[in-house]
Amino acid sequence: MKFYIIGDVTVDHLYHLERLPEPGEEVTPQQASMKPGGAGGTMSVTLARLGHAVTLAARVGDDPFAEYALSRVRESGVSEAAIQRDAALITSTITVMQTRDGERAMISDGAANRQLDPAGFKKKDVEAADALIINAYALTEGPQREYSLAAIEAARGAKTPVPVFIDLGTGAVNKAGTSLLNDVVGADYLMLNQHELQALTGTSSISAALAQLGKAGARRVVVKVGKMGSITWTPEDTELVDAYRPAGKVVDSTGAGDTFTAVFAHAILAGAGIGGAARAANAAGALAATGFGAQERPITHEDLSAIVPELAAAAPAPAPAPAKTTRSRKTPAS
Repeated sequence: MKFYIIGDVTVDHLYHLERLPEPGEEVTPQQASMKPGGAGGTMSVTLARLGHAVTLAARVGDDPFAEYALSRVRESGVSEAAIQRDAALITSTITVMQTRDGERAMISDGAANRQLDPAGFKKKDVEAADALIINAYALTEGPQREYSLAAIEAARGAKTPVPVFIDLGTGAVNKAGTSLLNDVVGADYLMLNQHELQALTGTSSISAALAQLGKAGARRVVVKVGKMGSITWTPEDTELVDAYRPAGKVVDSTGAGDTFTAVFAHAILAGAGIGGAARAANAAGALAATGFGAQERPITHEDLSAIVPELAAAAPAPAPAPAKTTRSRKTPAS
């Protein structure tokens, strides 16, 4: 399958703490690391590792951080044909401070990503894709928003319409609020967490928010509800899909939601129903959190088919074993 993805690529600075510092306080982290990240980068890497052809549209600075931010993208074979370079702005960075009990604070700089130039957009690339995935940060402001809206229009107007998956983010919803609703409600699949759902709709409960999305024209919605799993919604049905408990220890939730989105889209295109896709995505997000960094823990076909057996057929066929050659023996002369 071919995926076209619009989203940020970043360098993530991760600090694991006993507690978040008070203003003016200095604390020592239990662990500190620097990893490639960003929603666009993480979704791209996840899908490429699953064997898909992926094109990532993002913008980085002309600096050393750019090479590091894109390192896993390159290792995974993601196409960089839609990656742009910015001579003035630096590559985006995110500082994440996280405690053992899941409390988290972030410092995020959109930097070069927000300047993704729509003049570089090629309509034919989206029309040739099997799915378009957009992270909502790309819809908040700047040229990146224009680029994303042009891609959505191309997907909808293609001779064979390209399904659109949109994943929200807390920062995007906090910044744009309910004004983001018109941009995302027409997605074929809309993914968001409980806070984002209620902030997007201005409601105080999940049921009221889903009812409002339905009235606005939403088709399919997936709500990530943390330790409870996820809720799938269509105009005909609502289902709570139980969370997955990984065997490994959960150590870092950075990028887990992006992995969820990528695997959900993978499962839908592989033929799973919305409930099965959510089960696979729940598992993928949980497994991703067992590694430090957004792109550290690869999600494999074996992982997913163990949770959703019908996805076993989506795994690429193993390469045929090389043919055995038989060496002829020379007959001794008589």
